[in-house]
Amino acid sequence: MRYIRVQPAGPLQGSVRIPGAKNSALALLAASCLADDIVRLEGIPELDDMRQIAGIAQGIGLRMTRCDNGDIELDPRYIYSATIDPGKASAYRASYYFAGALLAKFGRVTIGFPGGDDFKSRPIDQHMKAFEALGAKVTLHDDHYVVEAAELKGADIYFDMITCGATINSMLAAVRARGRTVLYNAAVDPEVVDTATLLCQFGARIYGAGTRCIRIEGVPYLNGGIHTVIPDRLVAGTFLIAAGVTGGQVTVQDVIPEHLSSCLSKLKEVGVEIETGESSITAYGSGQVKATRIRTAMYPGFATDLQQPMTALLLLARGKSIVTDKVFPHRFNHVPQLRRLGAEIEQRKESAFIRGGRPLIGDWVHATDVRAGMALVLAGLVAEGSTRITGVEHVERGYSDIIGSLRSLGASLSLHEQDAEAGQFGYGCV
Repeated sequence: MRYIRVQPAGPLQGSVRIPGAKNSALALLAASCLADDIVRLEGIPELDDMRQIAGIAQGIGLRMTRCDNGDIELDPRYIYSATIDPGKASAYRASYYFAGALLAKFGRVTIGFPGGDDFKSRPIDQHMKAFEALGAKVTLHDDHYVVEAAELKGADIYFDMITCGATINSMLAAVRARGRTVLYNAAVDPEVVDTATLLCQFGARIYGAGTRCIRIEGVPYLNGGIHTVIPDRLVAGTFLIAAGVTGGQVTVQDVIPEHLSSCLSKLKEVGVEIETGESSITAYGSGQVKATRIRTAMYPGFATDLQQPMTALLLLARGKSIVTDKVFPHRFNHVPQLRRLGAEIEQRKESAFIRGGRPLIGDWVHATDVRAGMALVLAGLVAEGSTRITGVEHVERGYSDIIGSLRSLGASLSLHEQDAEAGQFGYGCV
């Protein structure tokens, strides 16, 4: 059993370089299958999800190589199959992008249902709706689904809800469809724009990415090329929140400040001073945090992926804070774990009611997803004694060398292995 041991070590100080965005990288790697020549991607982070994609690539004939300088080179010219093992597909959530990317080339894709963090509310119905609008037939089986079409034809697609994943997947499928496709009520996330930028560099004709209406003119061929992934706004936001939690001073470098506007606004609201540069942001924690209310929303609103780390910060605010997550209403598995550390939090439906200012005491806790794990790490930085966090694999899915990065800022973290059954430590896997 692996666990992270966290001990308080005072205010964090220093700077960290932010890696490429995980959520963008997952789409870009799949999108590379659409090209008809070699693709080189710069800035792809080394995460567990990337290893899962490497396994999928090997199974379909996509040649994928990590270069000495960290770039990833992909050669899609030797892809011979569009059948993806259900076990490999279910290892992470964004495996569904391979359906959109391979459909136009092969006419039939067999793929397992997406896995990853389970928030009970991650349907892919909007993806399937888009495929069907383009002329494909979707057949569901117990552990996989099949998407097939003799020819994809452009169509007007109206999303019932704003969804980043379905917006990207629809773009991937439409890029090589015959005719014009228009996506209405599209997501405007930076990851959507990043994927469209990559495809346009290769010869795709995509207009309006970053707005609620995206137009795609299908093309028969895509070149290869080089593309650099955007920086990870969610990792950057976590480090800025860490400065507020510990009352420290942290600078995140190689970022696009505009992508973090809602997070920066909320940090200022609770008492964290923010200074922005052209490609850097510095957060100054005052040691005094104000209570507030947070309501997550699709970009450019406050990101659901940052509500859990932000909850750790609000544990320090005297008074009552409320965190409401309408994007993923079940994303509160961190709440009972934070209670184990002494936090006073009550959950009602899609909201967490926090009475901050209570001292936190280290204990054994369990991370059930990526951001929940970081919430526990941040709480452990200010809890008395040692906090031991299991479920390390979840943290590793979203953060590259998070232990090394936090230690470079002065945090006391270490990774341990211990042969013992979880039950003897008394934590509950929620």
